[in-house]
Amino acid sequence: MEDQNILLIGKLAFWISFFLGNVCLFGYVITRNDEFAAGGITLLGAGCMINSLIALGLLIYGIIVKTKLNICLKAVGIMLINIPIAIIYAVIGINIINV
Repeated sequence: MEDQNILLIGKLAFWISFFLGNVCLFGYVITRNDEFAAGGITLLGAGCMINSLIALGLLIYGIIVKTKLNICLKAVGIMLINIPIAIIYAVIGINIINV
């Protein structure tokens, strides 16, 4: 697999999770529709599992193909940027729902 494709996997996982998180958070803030909040909670669980599987797959691939380990670690690093964002969104969502 080419380096560009490996980075693309990490970037796509990041942007898809980021976009869906924004839709859930701002959809709830704008409409106060509880389905957005439920979708956000579901996204936290499902996104965590899916992103973990992608990261694990990239790490295993990087370990097997030693020359690709560095680029796989970069792709996983890009994906890890979503963790603090998801925590902030979860705290904001919980505080909005409790108000």
